Amino acid sequence: MNYCFASLIRSSLAALAVGGLSLSLSTTSLADGHGSSADGRTVLITGANRGLGLEFARQYAADGWTVIGTARRPADAEGLSALDVEVLQLDVADRESIAAFAASLDGRSIDLLINNAGIFPRVSEIENVDANDYLQTLMVNTLGPVLVTQAVMPNLREGELKQVVNITSGLASIEGNSGGYYGYRESKAALNMFTSSLAAELGPDGFTCLALHPGWVRTDMGGANATLSPEESVSSMRAVLGELTAEDNGRYLGYDGTEVAW
Repeated sequence: MNYCFASLIRSSLAALAVGGLSLSLSTTSLADGHGSSADGRTVLITGANRGLGLEFARQYAADGWTVIGTARRPADAEGLSALDVEVLQLDVADRESIAAFAASLDGRSIDLLINNAGIFPRVSEIENVDANDYLQTLMVNTLGPVLVTQAVMPNLREGELKQVVNITSGLASIEGNSGGYYGYRESKAALNMFTSSLAAELGPDGFTCLALHPGWVRTDMGGANATLSPEESVSSMRAVLGELTAEDNGRYLGYDGTEVAW
C-alpha cells in the first residue's frame, strides 16, 4: 500500500460508521447435520447478527460447536443473543475495536474463522462512483478481513483445524465479469487475492484458507427472487468446509463445492 493511500485510509477511519455488517435477513431453522462434528471446536464468525452470519452461528451452535459471533452493536443483535453462542463487539473497519476484540480472546484457541462481515453498494455506472463509498467498501470488505485475521492469528495457530474462510462472491470473478457493481466487485476480488496470498504463506503451517461464494441467497443483499434460502446456502457451505483437505488450500469455491473462475 503506498503512502498516499495509507494516509487516505487512516484519515477516513474516523469518519466511517460501517463495518461488521452481515449481509442478510434473519432466518429461523436449525442445522441439518452438514459439516464436521464439534469435538470441542470453536468457530469465530464476523457479522453474525443477521443473515448468513446468523445462520452460520445457528447451525454451528446446533451441532455443538463453541460459537463466537460478532456484531457492531451487540445490544441490538437479538437473534444472535437468543442462541447458545458468545456475542462480542467488533467493528471490522475500526482498528481500536479489532485490537480490543483480539485482547478479549487472549489465550483462546480458534479452529475456524469465517470472515463474513461485509457491505454491498450497488453502483452500476462509472459516473455514479463516489470515492467515500468506494473507500468504505474496501475498508469493510477487504481490509477488515485482513486486519481481523491478523489480529486473531495467535488464536488460529493454537486451533486444531487452522481454517480461514473468507466469504466472497461470484461477482468477484474477473473472468465472469459483466460490468457494474463498482466497488463491491473490486473489494471482493481483492479479498480473493488476500485469500490466495494467505494460503501461500500459511499452507506450510497446516492452514487451509478458502474463498467461498455463498450463491444467490434470499437475503437483504440477494433479494426475494434469489434461488437459495440462507439455510440451504449455509448448510451447503458447511458441507464443503467439513470435507476440506490440504489440497483445498487457496481455492475459490462455490457453496456447492464447484470451482469458481478467478
